[in-house]
Amino acid sequence: MMELESLEFELPLISLIFLLLLLGVYLFKGRIKLPENKMFNVILICSILEAFFDTVIHFFCSFHSFSYIQNHYYYFIDYLNKILALLFVIIFISYVSYILIITYEKISKNYKKLVISSIVFYSLMFLIFQFTSIELIETNNVTNVRGLTPFIAYFVVGISLFLVFIISIPKLKTRDKRYYSVFLITFFLLLSMGATLIFPGIILYDLALALMCYVMYFTIENPDIRLLKQLEVAKDQAEKANRAKTDFLSSMSHEIRTPLNAIVGFSDCIMEANDLEEAKANAKDVINASQTLLEIVNGILDISKIEAGKLEIVNSSYSAREVFLELAKLITPKMKDKGLDFTYHIAEDLPEYLYGDSANIKKVVTNLLSNASKYTECGFVHYEVNCVTSGDYTKLIISVEDSGRGIKKENVEKLFTKFQRLEEDKNTTIEGTGLGLAITKQLTELMGGKIIVHTVYGEGSKFSVVLNQKIDRNPRIITNKLKDTLNLWDVKILLVDDTSLNLKVATKILEKYHANKITTCESGFECLERIKNGEEYDVILLDDMMPKMSGVITLGKLKEIEGFHTPVVALTANAISGMREKYIKDGFQDYLAKPIEKEKLVQVMNQVLRRCITSQMDVVSMEDCSSDNDRLEIEELEEDSTTYDQKFLEENGVDVSHALELLGDMEMYNMTIHDFYDDVSSKWDKIKEYKEQNNMSDYSIEVHSLKSDCKYLGFMKLADISYQHELKSKENDSNFIHYHFKELEEEYLKVYKIVKEYVEHNEK
Repeated sequence: MMELESLEFELPLISLIFLLLLLGVYLFKGRIKLPENKMFNVILICSILEAFFDTVIHFFCSFHSFSYIQNHYYYFIDYLNKILALLFVIIFISYVSYILIITYEKISKNYKKLVISSIVFYSLMFLIFQFTSIELIETNNVTNVRGLTPFIAYFVVGISLFLVFIISIPKLKTRDKRYYSVFLITFFLLLSMGATLIFPGIILYDLALALMCYVMYFTIENPDIRLLKQLEVAKDQAEKANRAKTDFLSSMSHEIRTPLNAIVGFSDCIMEANDLEEAKANAKDVINASQTLLEIVNGILDISKIEAGKLEIVNSSYSAREVFLELAKLITPKMKDKGLDFTYHIAEDLPEYLYGDSANIKKVVTNLLSNASKYTECGFVHYEVNCVTSGDYTKLIISVEDSGRGIKKENVEKLFTKFQRLEEDKNTTIEGTGLGLAITKQLTELMGGKIIVHTVYGEGSKFSVVLNQKIDRNPRIITNKLKDTLNLWDVKILLVDDTSLNLKVATKILEKYHANKITTCESGFECLERIKNGEEYDVILLDDMMPKMSGVITLGKLKEIEGFHTPVVALTANAISGMREKYIKDGFQDYLAKPIEKEKLVQVMNQVLRRCITSQMDVVSMEDCSSDNDRLEIEELEEDSTTYDQKFLEENGVDVSHALELLGDMEMYNMTIHDFYDDVSSKWDKIKEYKEQNNMSDYSIEVHSLKSDCKYLGFMKLADISYQHELKSKENDSNFIHYHFKELEEEYLKVYKIVKEYVEHNEK
C-alpha cells in the first residue's frame, strides 16, 4: 500500500507542476481580452489551486497515520477539503459559462452580469459548505472523504456537464473545435472516476483537470491566429472599401457627366436656335437634364445625412389625399412617355389629415414610382394607397406594382445596398446611382415603418411600404395659397441690425409684402430696451453678427424677460450648412440668410406667423391671414421703368441680375446703392481703424457688414474678398489681414469709384 500512498501524493504534485508550466506558456504567449479567455483564466487558476491544496492534503496523508491526522490535523484537513469542493464547483460552473459565452452572443455582450451571477452563486455555495458535513475515512490504509459537502460538489459538477452536453451537441455540425473539447474533457473525468473506483488510493481528478486545461488552451482563441484573422479581415475590408470607392467614383463620373453634357449641349443649341419653338424644345431638354442632375446630388446628400445621423424626421399635419394624388400626377407624364399603362387608387376611407413627415413620405413613394418606371419596358405600373384605421392611428399600406423584369431571388437582399445596381449589363441605358432604394429603406425605417418586396424574375415586382400615422382631427394646414403668398399687413415686426443699409434693404423687401408696422433698431441693447418698455411685436428679425452684443446673446437676454413669447428669426449672412440647426438649437424660431431670398422669406414668415397665430389666437383661421388681399391690391408696388443706366454697371463688372433677384427691381436697387454710397465711407474708415488697432473682433463685424452690402448690390468680387477677411479675422489671423489688406483696399476703391460715378451721374 506504500506504493499507492506514494502515488496518491505524487499525482497531484505532477498535475501542479504541469499546470504551472502551462500557466507560464499561456502568460508568455500574450492574451486577448475576450470573455471566453477570461473564463479560461478562472479555470486555469482554480485548477492550480486545486492541485496545490490536494498536494498538501496528500502530503500529510502519505507521511502520517490516520489516527495522528485525526488527533492533530483534522480541522485543518477538513477545511482544505471544503475549499477543494468549492474550487471544483467554481471550475465547472466557469466551464458552463465558457460554453454559454461562445454559443450565445447576447450572453457574451452581458459578460459582467454573468460574472456577478457566478460570484453570488459561489458565495452561496461557500456558506452552504460551512454548515455541511465532511468525513475522513480510512479504507485499506487509504484516506478518503465522504459526506454532504463532496456530494453537493459532485452533484453540481454532474449538472454542469449535463448542461454543457445539451448546449454542445447541436453545435458539433459547425465543426467548431471548442465544442469537441467537451467530449475529451468528459472522457478524462469518467476515466479518472473509473480508475478511482478500481484503485481507491489513486485520485486522478487533478490529472483530469490538468488535461482539461491543456485541451482548452489549444481550443480557446489563439492570440497569433486571432491577430492573423483580424489582419486578414481588415485587409479584405480595406480592399472592398477601395473597390467600392473606385466603383462609386466611376459611377458618379458617368452619372453626373451624362446630364451635364446634355445641359451644356442643349444650352449651346438654344443659343444657335433658328426660332422660338426650337429654343423652347431645347430648353425643355435642359430642364429634364437639370432635374436628373438634381436627383443625383440630392440622393448623395440624403444618404450622407442619414448615415451621419443628421437627417431628422419632422412631423406636421398634412392632407393625405392631396399628397398621394400629387405624386400620381407628377409621375404620370414620365409613364406616358414610356408608353406604360399607369393606374392608381387612393382608398376612399383614407383619413383627411394625418400627422407625420410628409416630405420624406414623398421621397419614399417617388423613389418607388421612379424605379418602377425605369425598370419596366412595357406593360403596366399600378400605384395604390390603402389604410387600416384603429382609433387615433391609421396604418398606411402604399404599394407600387409593375410588370417589369423582376428580380432574381438571390439578388433581393442586395436591393437596398448603397450604389448597388443589379444586372449592370442590362441596365447600361438606365440612369441612377443605386441610391434610391437604399434611401427608401432607411427613410422608411427612420419613420418607424417597413418595406416589403414581392418579385418574380421575368414577370414583375411589387414594393409595399407600411407606415403608422397619427390621424389629425384638428389640422392647422398652411394652404397652397399661403405657401406662395405673404401678407404682412398689420403684422408688427421688429427689425434688428447694426448696419443701416441692411435695415433699409430688409424694410424695402418686407414692404413689398405690405408690411406697414416695421420698427428698426441698430443694436441688441436697443432691442432689449424696447421689449422691457412693454413694446409688443408679432415677430422679431434679429441679426446675429452685431458688435458688443451678438444676436444669440440678445436672444438669451430676451428670454429672461418675464412674459416674453415673441418668435425670433435669426437674420444673418452665415448661410453655411448646418447653421439653421445651430440657430434653432440656440432658441431661434427659424433662420433667414442674407441676402434675403424672397421664396425663403415667404416660407419662413408664413411658418412663424402660423405658429404665432395658432398658439395665441386660436379663433383666427389661417385663411384669415390673406383676407385683406383685395383691399391691398391698390397698394401693390409697381415696377418702375427707370432711366438709370443699368448698362454702365454691367460694363463695369457688376452682377446686376443677381442684385435684382434679391432686391426685385431697379427702383429698389437705386435706392439701396444711394444708401450704400452715403454710409460706405464711414464703414471703410472703421475697417481701417480696427485693422490698425489689431482689433480682429470688431474688424470681422465690419467686413461682414461690407460683404452683405456688396452681395445685395452685385459687387461679388469685393463680397468674396470681404468674406475671406471675415473668416480669417474670426480666427484672429491678423497676419493674413495685414498681408492681404491691400487687395481688399484696391477692390474697395474700385467699387467706390463705380458707385460714386453711378450715383453722381444719376443725380444730375
